[in-house]
Amino acid sequence: MTKERLEGVVVATALPYAEDDSAPAGLRVDLDRYAEHCRWLIDNGCRGVGPNGSLGEYSSLTDEERRAVARTAIDTVGDDGVVVVGVHGAGAHQARAWAEKAAEDGADGVLCLPPTMYRANDADVVHHFEQVAAVGLPVMIYNNPLDTKVDLTPRLVAEIAAIDNIVSVKEFTGDVRRVLELRERAPELAVIAGADDVALEALLMGATGWFAGFPNVFPAESLRLYDLARSGKLDEARALYEPLVAAFRWDSRTEFVQAIKHGMEMVGRFGGPCRPPRGPLPAHQLAELEADMRRAIDHLAANPAGS
Repeated sequence: MTKERLEGVVVATALPYAEDDSAPAGLRVDLDRYAEHCRWLIDNGCRGVGPNGSLGEYSSLTDEERRAVARTAIDTVGDDGVVVVGVHGAGAHQARAWAEKAAEDGADGVLCLPPTMYRANDADVVHHFEQVAAVGLPVMIYNNPLDTKVDLTPRLVAEIAAIDNIVSVKEFTGDVRRVLELRERAPELAVIAGADDVALEALLMGATGWFAGFPNVFPAESLRLYDLARSGKLDEARALYEPLVAAFRWDSRTEFVQAIKHGMEMVGRFGGPCRPPRGPLPAHQLAELEADMRRAIDHLAANPAGS
């Protein structure tokens, strides 16, 4: 098994678009702006970036765009961090093909959902990850039964963990009880907090990484939260986390991509639009998001040290 377990704060990077009538849905992937965003995240202390995850809107990209996004992240980050490329596919052959491209391009590891588009059985799930892991890169498996309808239970994760190059599991159910059970059943795997609004709880239970959404908005503050939690400084961690968690809850909502991009706009970053099927937030959700974000922004402004 490879030694790289893809831990730390790795950001599922939001993807910027520029208006272009010749591009799909009138929006062209803005690779220059994306490179600047990846660099900003690394310069703010994040361990790495994750292109072509859900925040990268990978399912809305052409094959050429998807690979260009991954290459841009790899070239930008270089040796200053890790790049964990999303290689999700409907079947094992598609996911393996994306993993092969990621390896060719110099990725440090890959993030992979189970088969998408249908409810795969356990044997199909194991085969899927065997094919991806056979490429040779470290693999972070991604449990998101809310969207895939396939639950990587701790029992199933323990079976998958026996595959060479499977190094970590991104756990997104929000059930923090799973962190300890995963550590018990598959102690060789790194458990990665996958949902921002239970990140502190997961880290306190022994998760060693955070594959995160809202650090696109608050990278330095998120890194501080991670360090406080890993150091066992609960009082300081809670003082930072509680004003942020209302915003972080948007990471677990259907509209999380739009919410994070709008949150970026509120702190002076470019977020921009999303490609279909994601449309603008309706007025009532936008008002709710802005209230949650304002609470976080005001707290951080009043407490610049992050406490």
